[in-house]
Amino acid sequence: MATPAVVRSVEAAIGQLKTLLGPRANDTAAVRDHHSHGESYHTPASPDVVCFPHTTEEVAEILKISAKFGVPVVPFGAGTSLEGHVNAIRGGISIDLREMNKVVRVSVDDLDATVEAGVTRKQLNKALNNTGLAFPVDPGADATIGGMTATRASGTTAVRYGTMRENVLGLTVVLADGSVIKTGTRARKSSAGYDLTRLFVGSEGTLGVITEVTLRLHPLPEAVSAAVCAFDSIEGAVKTVIETIQLGVPVARIELLDETQLDAVNRYSKTNYAVAPTLFFEFHSDSEHHVADQAATVQGLATERGGRGFQWATRLEDREKLWQARHEALYAALALRPGARGWTTDVCVPISKLAECVVETKKDNAGASFPICLVGHAGDGNFHLIYVLDPDNGAELEEAGRLNDRMVRRALALGGTCSGEHGVGVGKMKYLEAEHGPALDVMRAIKRTLDPDNRMNPGKMLDV
Repeated sequence: MATPAVVRSVEAAIGQLKTLLGPRANDTAAVRDHHSHGESYHTPASPDVVCFPHTTEEVAEILKISAKFGVPVVPFGAGTSLEGHVNAIRGGISIDLREMNKVVRVSVDDLDATVEAGVTRKQLNKALNNTGLAFPVDPGADATIGGMTATRASGTTAVRYGTMRENVLGLTVVLADGSVIKTGTRARKSSAGYDLTRLFVGSEGTLGVITEVTLRLHPLPEAVSAAVCAFDSIEGAVKTVIETIQLGVPVARIELLDETQLDAVNRYSKTNYAVAPTLFFEFHSDSEHHVADQAATVQGLATERGGRGFQWATRLEDREKLWQARHEALYAALALRPGARGWTTDVCVPISKLAECVVETKKDNAGASFPICLVGHAGDGNFHLIYVLDPDNGAELEEAGRLNDRMVRRALALGGTCSGEHGVGVGKMKYLEAEHGPALDVMRAIKRTLDPDNRMNPGKMLDV
């Protein structure tokens, strides 16, 4: 329980926030509960108040009030994060940025755009209709651009277009004391000063609140084709991915689903794919001929590795159906066990180590007491597990924890990372020492410099 002095500080902060924002500072139980969690299995934790700013200046004033009364701040976007990033584990102020949702400008000539943090990726792409451009980073959920930046998100298209790290050119950030900085420029390269943009991309709200993002855009491909291919073994599927990347075939997406996940997808999305380890491909190019060449090369590799039954999707509606089924993988997995919750985790390894990591992980998971689905952005060495758990069964949670720990430590031993795209939040904190060693002390030093009171999303990423 908080001390009386802290309670009075929180109450005073809420009073000033309501003076600043009126009804856009909301401390009702329902609103606080909504902002207590994302889509992870982590225990929900409610903030004391939720603020809905409309401008960077309002965010700055919120941070000044936070500093004055020593109240924590937790940025909130679409609430789709998977490692407890938005859970207010120490209470405080949740800053919901979804009402900062303006597309500030689009430059077709420069292939870039500036958006407020609350714009979602689908809103941005809708605004880009008829420009010939798109923002291709696709984590599946319709996440906000600010949230995607804060977690260094990626997704199905990262193998061709990169992650948020490669697609963010500049930021507006409000620091812990309420000061506002701008990082980066619209130039495509710079050798001037520290790269502060990359510092905040992936900082998960622990260093500041991102309010505006300048993004790289990409031309829409002239020709697109997609395909689904089942395999006799998951090892054959993964080796096909490895050879495709090593040969330099410029695929846009290569998604891996194991047989458990395929069965779940068929049941949920009313598809009829073979229940086997499966790859979903997409090819982008400026000509139909080039797309056909890419596809033929990959089909040949797949056939040599036990691939069978290529199903092609060249029409837009067929491709949309295919990728909708892939994007519904989480909900399909949960539908395998009504009332269950998903513990979703991920790792990423060097592409040459992917087969070893996947095959050994599958061996570990055999005989688990609950369904486990494997799905991954295999083209960049990243895959996910979904443990479909009874949330009230402590034994299952412990078992999932052991399996997750084995997978993460295997990935680290292979030269990989504890998270390719979900981020650290609270769920992966314990692995950072093994992954980064003494470099973790440098991260802590940066945190203490920018947030000396540890008010910015405390208890996430770094233990200071």
